[in-house]
Amino acid sequence: MAQQEIVSVGPKQLEGILRVPDDPIGLVIFAHGAGSSRRSPRNNHVAEALGQRGIATLLFDLLSEEEAMDRANVFDIPLLGRRMVEAVDWAMVQPGLADLQVALFGSSTGAAAALVAAAEAPDRFASVVSRGGRPDLAGQVLPQVRAPVLMIVGGHDGPVIDLNETAAAQMTCPHEIQIVPGATHLFEEPGTLDQVIDLAGDWFERHFTKGDQQ
Repeated sequence: MAQQEIVSVGPKQLEGILRVPDDPIGLVIFAHGAGSSRRSPRNNHVAEALGQRGIATLLFDLLSEEEAMDRANVFDIPLLGRRMVEAVDWAMVQPGLADLQVALFGSSTGAAAALVAAAEAPDRFASVVSRGGRPDLAGQVLPQVRAPVLMIVGGHDGPVIDLNETAAAQMTCPHEIQIVPGATHLFEEPGTLDQVIDLAGDWFERHFTKGDQQ
């Protein structure tokens, strides 16, 4: 069972939820989509399941309350990407986290923020997972991403499948697209989010392990 605490992340002291199991194998930092927050029920469900695999997780608000009032900030992908890097900087000086490899899990527009962070600091991340993401919004930085990227998309989320394929064509890092049959954009259908958890958990475990062996 992972220990859970409320933390203040980065220079803006953004509120977050940190879960740390015994002897964690790595840390996954979440980037939520527009209009969501650290309280995202789907991301918290994923985080709890990753904790059962021995993975520490951090969900935090990418914007302060004041910043979030300006809708332009919600879609400012470079700003959100910088917040992800600041979260890594914060984690790397925390007791119990400093020695862990870090991976990113992005949902919707948060996937673009995660990829911008991975491009900005290409040697700092073990892997990236996108759930129903918009990696295309990362634009010109996609070729700079080095970490292995897994893009998980619902089988009934046709336009987003196309956008993920467009983004994948620009990537030079190892990458995969996994389609979850019968799932729509939010993976609300019975059993579909569990499939996301299995795919993401396996991906994180595989690349944390590879990092340990390098």
